[in-house]
Amino acid sequence: MNDSLDYRSRARAALLSALLLIPGAARAASAECVPVGAWASLTAAGPKPVAGGELIARLARQPVVLLGEEHDSAEDHRWQLQTLTELHAMHPRMALAFEMFPRRVQPVLDRWVAGEYTEAEFLKAVEWNRVWAFDPQLYLPIFNFARMNRIPMVAMNVERELVRAVGAKGYDGVPADHREGVTKPAPPSDAYVDFLVPIYQDHPADSAAPKEGAFDRNDAAFRRFVESQQLWDRAMAQAIAGAAARPGAPLVVGILGRGHVMHGYGVPHQLRDLGVKNVSALLPWPQDGDCKRLAAGYADALFGVAAEPQADAAAQRPLLGVQIDTKGGGVRVLAVTKGSIAEAAGVRDGDVLSEAAGVPLKEFMDLRTVVQRQAPGTWLPLKIRRQNETLELVAKFPPAKP
Repeated sequence: MNDSLDYRSRARAALLSALLLIPGAARAASAECVPVGAWASLTAAGPKPVAGGELIARLARQPVVLLGEEHDSAEDHRWQLQTLTELHAMHPRMALAFEMFPRRVQPVLDRWVAGEYTEAEFLKAVEWNRVWAFDPQLYLPIFNFARMNRIPMVAMNVERELVRAVGAKGYDGVPADHREGVTKPAPPSDAYVDFLVPIYQDHPADSAAPKEGAFDRNDAAFRRFVESQQLWDRAMAQAIAGAAARPGAPLVVGILGRGHVMHGYGVPHQLRDLGVKNVSALLPWPQDGDCKRLAAGYADALFGVAAEPQADAAAQRPLLGVQIDTKGGGVRVLAVTKGSIAEAAGVRDGDVLSEAAGVPLKEFMDLRTVVQRQAPGTWLPLKIRRQNETLELVAKFPPAKP
C-alpha cells in the first residue's frame, strides 16, 4: 500500500502504527448521509440515492469493478460478498482479483478454486499469517464463494520487499529483473500527491519529515514514497488488466483496500493508463462515517453499512504500545507509548525486537501476527537487542474487562 495506501482507510503506511500495536482513532461520527442497506452516487450536492438493481445491471456490463474495503471490517466484507453474488448472477463469467495475495502464490489459488485444499491447507499454502495476517474468517466466505462457483482467483500484489526497495531507491533504482514484471507507473496527478503528503508525514518510518507548512513536495524521500505507493497500484492494475483480457471477456472484480480506490487516484488511474477505461470504483460507507469527507469523485457509488462496535473490540484487543521503524527491514522500536504494556515491560525507544514468544521477528507483520494472537491476561516473552546487549523481557497483557 501500505493497503494502505489503505492505508486502511488512510494508507498501508499508516497501518504500521495504527493497527493493533497502538490504539487508533475511531471513525468520526456524524449524521447518516448514506442510509444502511442503500446505494448512493456522489454529486456536487452530496450523496444521491441510486436504485441497486439498475446499478448492478450496469456494473455487470463493465470490464472491471473495484470493491474497496477496510481490511478489518466485517461489515465491509459482508457487503463485498453481497455485491459479488449480485454481479455474478448477471455476469457468471467472472474473475476475482485480490490484493491479499502476492503473485507467487497464484498456483495455490488455482488449486484452491479447483477444490484441492481444505481451508486450513489453503491458508498455510498461501502463507496467510505472513503475507496478510488479518483475520482469515473475514475473507473465507468470499474465497469459498469463488471455489463453489469455480470463479478464477487472481493474485495481484507483489512482495513487500519490492515495495520497500522502491521506497528506498526509487523505481529506477531497482534492477528490472527484481521488479516482478511491474512496469513503470503512470505519473501521479497533483491531487494524488497532495493526498499522500499527510500520510507520509504520519508514517512512523518517516516521522522526521517536516510537518505541514514546511513540507517540500520535491523532497527525494517523499518522491520515493510516492513511487512505492504507485508500485502497488500499478502491480494490481496490471493483474486486473491481464485478467480482463482473458478469453470470454470476464468481469473482473477487484478486492482491495479503499485507499487504492478513493478518488480514482490509485488503481483506476493506472488502469486507464493501461487502456482499461470503463472502471467503476465502489466503496462501503459506515453509518458513523464523517459525511464531510464525501465529495463528487470520491467513488462511483457508495453502499451504507452498519457501524461496527469498534471501540468495544479495541478495548479487548491486545495492544503492545510501540511504533515501529521499518526502514531497511527489521523491527526497530521508534517510540514506546506512555503507560503501555511495552513501557511496563521495559521496552525503550531504539530497541530492536528480535523474538516474540520464540518467533524470530524479521518485519512488522511478524510482530503484528504474534501480538494479534496474544490473549488478554497472558504473558509474552520478548527478546530485544539494545546497543550491544541482548535482553529478555516479558510483556504482561492485562485480563479482559468484564
